[in-house]
Amino acid sequence: MTVKEFALPDLGEGLTESELVSWKVAVGDTVQLNQIIAEVETAKALVELPAPYEGRVSQLFVEPGVTVAVGERIVAFEVGAAEDAAEEPAAERPEVAPAVDAAATADAPEPNLVGYGAKADSATRPQRRARPGIVTVSVQTETKRHTVAGERPRATPPVRKLARERGVDLASIPGTGERGLVTRHDVEAFLAAPAAPAAHLATSAETPSAVPGARETRIPIKGVRKATADAMVRSAFTAPQATVFLTVDATPTMELLDRLRAGTDTRERRPGLLTVIAKALCIAVRRTPEVNASWDDAAQEIVQFGYVNLGIAAATPRGLVVPTIRDADALGLGDLAASIRSLAETARAGRTSPEAMSGGTITITNVGVFGVDAGTPILTPGEAAILAVGAVRRQPWEHRGDIALRDVLTLALSFDHRVVDGEQAARFIADIGRIVADPASVIALV
Repeated sequence: MTVKEFALPDLGEGLTESELVSWKVAVGDTVQLNQIIAEVETAKALVELPAPYEGRVSQLFVEPGVTVAVGERIVAFEVGAAEDAAEEPAAERPEVAPAVDAAATADAPEPNLVGYGAKADSATRPQRRARPGIVTVSVQTETKRHTVAGERPRATPPVRKLARERGVDLASIPGTGERGLVTRHDVEAFLAAPAAPAAHLATSAETPSAVPGARETRIPIKGVRKATADAMVRSAFTAPQATVFLTVDATPTMELLDRLRAGTDTRERRPGLLTVIAKALCIAVRRTPEVNASWDDAAQEIVQFGYVNLGIAAATPRGLVVPTIRDADALGLGDLAASIRSLAETARAGRTSPEAMSGGTITITNVGVFGVDAGTPILTPGEAAILAVGAVRRQPWEHRGDIALRDVLTLALSFDHRVVDGEQAARFIADIGRIVADPASVIALV
């Protein structure tokens, strides 16, 4: 039997760290190859980690809520003893990982990266060289190490938060984790004791700020929120941005949508306003390709794209994400509607992959779903334009020389003024507005 440690792999897209959201296994569990063992949150998405080995989970090095660097160990497996572990009574299972056969571990191939799963037969894979600085073998010789008097107790941020919320002084709790780490179980066991001495209660300086009725709440800046903030600052202070607005009578489009919905068999392919505007954008790009472009500072070139990879800004419980519909200009209304719906559902579930949020050429953000009429959206880094779609309002509007109640909305286009001139931006948004006001006008633009 050998013990193999699994480090957080490179998840791609230049990501260097991830937050461990939850474990799907516990110490002592027997896992199968490619079984999902954990969820981690990158700066872009939730990612499931598959088991790289078949065996028994012997140790979890990281608790949920902790941010882990790529290459840092997160779990250890006892490999080659799965059947023995399954048959052995739980009370008799060893709590300590046995010494590792270093030679055997060095010869064993590493698991491949997340998203591809582990391969059942790795005999034909070339051996990878171990990355410098990453621990691949360890020997554990004791089950408990308590905090030394006078030292700041070792605990992860979630455990410290739990202790603050429950008014417990961590220094009074013996840590049973690795190197004296105070775990959540240690805190809960302390609280479950018959009576906790008064001296063990936290001082007023440790009173939590994130409690009901508190005057302040501190929220760690990490994950999607951190990535979004970095991207917006980079975009706002790199590209000179300007915005043009257009208010348009969208009544003909709303009437068209009523007819299209009535004739659509499946809900997935039923177009909405965003679908029509996305299609209008793809058509308008043909006449004004300057908006579907990027500024390459290193090469001192403007790159114009002959395709539209359309980013759709989506508000999710985890923050703002911008997944991409690739080659959106090649899709009809039904396929575009299905793509937008699938993209939104995946984003809200937190399952959008990092790859799906890269490679965009132009973006749409639908602020109208929040009842907002207009705004000045900030560019997605690397793109030259972003279109904001406002709410549809039933209001008085000039129509055929008279005043009538019409469905009116406002479009806002922010653009990189290094790449796009004001005239080009105005022509582009006017083309989109013309399609929304008169869908038949697309014939003149195609």
